[in-house]
Amino acid sequence: MRFAAGRRADWRTWCLHLAACLAIGVVGAVWTATLEYTMNPWMVADHPPWAVLWYQHFVGGVLTDVVIYATAFAIGHGLHARERLMLEQAARVQAQLDGLRRQIEPHFLFNTLNTVTGLVREERNDAAVETIAGLSELLRRVLDDASRSLISLGEELAFLEKYFAIQKMRFGERLHYSVQAPAALMSASIPSLLLQPLVENGFKHGLAHRAQGGAISLVIAATDDMLDITIYNDGPPLRSDAAPGIGWSNVRERLRGLYGRRYTMEVCNRDDGVEVRIAIPLSGVPA
Repeated sequence: MRFAAGRRADWRTWCLHLAACLAIGVVGAVWTATLEYTMNPWMVADHPPWAVLWYQHFVGGVLTDVVIYATAFAIGHGLHARERLMLEQAARVQAQLDGLRRQIEPHFLFNTLNTVTGLVREERNDAAVETIAGLSELLRRVLDDASRSLISLGEELAFLEKYFAIQKMRFGERLHYSVQAPAALMSASIPSLLLQPLVENGFKHGLAHRAQGGAISLVIAATDDMLDITIYNDGPPLRSDAAPGIGWSNVRERLRGLYGRRYTMEVCNRDDGVEVRIAIPLSGVPA
């Protein structure tokens, strides 16, 4: 039974618990006295009246009944409090994840619209129309997945492939990308819109500043009970004083909200390029 707020409500609650405890004691004493009176298990020729037996069992068992009831009540109240706390924490985490997701979605939308604008300025109207059509598919996918924090790796890669197609319209032959992921991992659970902001950073801070374009590679593998994700773009390297962007920060916060400390995320310069490595718990893959 839950505690109600206010002194009067607390008094009524305690009275209900006391009445319940006494009722259990009365019923238990009635049951024991009836068995002893009718069945006479100790084979005593003369036994006291039923009322005396009931009174003896009720009075003698009051302390035991109170202790048992209080113990059961304390355990139930503790479990209820724990469940309520877990639900409140889950609600706070979900609200935080939803807020971070709402930051990612407009960021993605604005950058894609910038791509369309660039194509129109270059008078590549057919490419602009195809990009808008691809953007429509992506937005439909985002809306469909809005209620899910986790999706399958296969779904995330399908979304990313459409995003690559849009960027291919912008960069043309200047863009080279590759995705390596075993088919056995396609059912693995992964946060929705996890990969796109990181790939987008590769375009924004890497390829967009190079006239000759460049390459982006995505490699996904499983190590023990972790899903390893590596995203690499071939330059230019990050400056030592570079601050993390909104995409990077939001991804880190989402991973922290979903996995606590059970994840790793790091970025480093490698081979005149930039590499992002993420490891999250592997789940959703059949054993």
